[in-house]
Amino acid sequence: MAELAAQAATHSRDYRIDFLRGVALVMIFINHIPGTVWENFTSRNFGFSDGAEGFVLMSGMATGLAYGPVFLRAANWRQAFRPWRRAFTLWWVHVLVVALIVALFLATQHDPAVAKMAVKRNIAPALEDTFGFGLPLATLGHQFAYADILPLYVVLMLWAPALLALAVRWPRALMAGSLVLWFGVGLIRYTMPTWPLSNGWFFNPFSWQVLFVAGMLTGIAIRQGRRWLPIRTWALRVSWAFLILAALWVQVGVVASYGGHTLWLLHEYAHFPSVFTSFEKSYVFAPRLLHILALAYALSALPLLKTVANSPKVAGIVLLGRHSLPVFATSTVLAYGAQVAKAMNPPSFWLDTALLAGGLLILFAVAWWRDGQKRAAQLKSARPV
Repeated sequence: MAELAAQAATHSRDYRIDFLRGVALVMIFINHIPGTVWENFTSRNFGFSDGAEGFVLMSGMATGLAYGPVFLRAANWRQAFRPWRRAFTLWWVHVLVVALIVALFLATQHDPAVAKMAVKRNIAPALEDTFGFGLPLATLGHQFAYADILPLYVVLMLWAPALLALAVRWPRALMAGSLVLWFGVGLIRYTMPTWPLSNGWFFNPFSWQVLFVAGMLTGIAIRQGRRWLPIRTWALRVSWAFLILAALWVQVGVVASYGGHTLWLLHEYAHFPSVFTSFEKSYVFAPRLLHILALAYALSALPLLKTVANSPKVAGIVLLGRHSLPVFATSTVLAYGAQVAKAMNPPSFWLDTALLAGGLLILFAVAWWRDGQKRAAQLKSARPV
């Protein structure tokens, strides 16, 4: 719940958001190819949260930056519902990604390892009855593991007009209500239903909305040239202390053992709800939520981050973050292709490295191509008639 640009000019682009979103995309791609040595170097190995939490938070920021000004100056109904166009784009991209995954597994399921993976990833039912699962897949009623985050964004963008309207009028009330909803959903463990199989959504939008709302309020504040949360020395010290504790917890067995036992005692004898004592990702329980918020707040106070984000040396990462949707969609398909390749071949460090390196090169190419398309469109629209 911290923005990444204090006193930023309302018309300028903050490259820190694009840079961090690009970093998150790279880590998500690596994590979506499990079993490689390289996943040991992603952020989830140094704290409670991972790239998904950061990406949702920054997506909320981007939403506040892109659509917030319209609501700040009293939007008409057409302007107010612009996020729904984005939701539609997210939907058809998700459907395309799912269709490509189904085609990939239909072509390779003869391999026993791939068939076993299809069961684990919740793909097997769609392979057995492709026509029958067409509607559930298209309506987000059936979801595949590692390809289930875009449905979350679709729902969040459908909610965005109402959230933005509340954000510009009653920001603190919205944040309080968002936290209450997050706590209540986690407390009763409400799950978004799926069909025809009752698996439930892995990314529960009623829980994950808390990160989206925090990011949205941050983005709107950036547009207004202010911070949503001011920098306080004590708050920074608490944030860094928590981040260090989380890193030690994940990396040092003794710390994890004592920490886990302490949380168990709080749950069993002090009757703390699991919302505060568990690390469940579906509901983004408190340790994960506090970790990503502390990380965002701490990073927002680092002047070095702006210097790094503006450096030409990281322009490629910034480009990934700027064109996050085509990059993420492509990375999801590539990650599944890499998973299939790993399943069909003996374990190999060099194969893993080649798959990751080749995939990243493709992602950079997609971002570069998409950036060229946008620049060409802008030049065409700027030409005098």
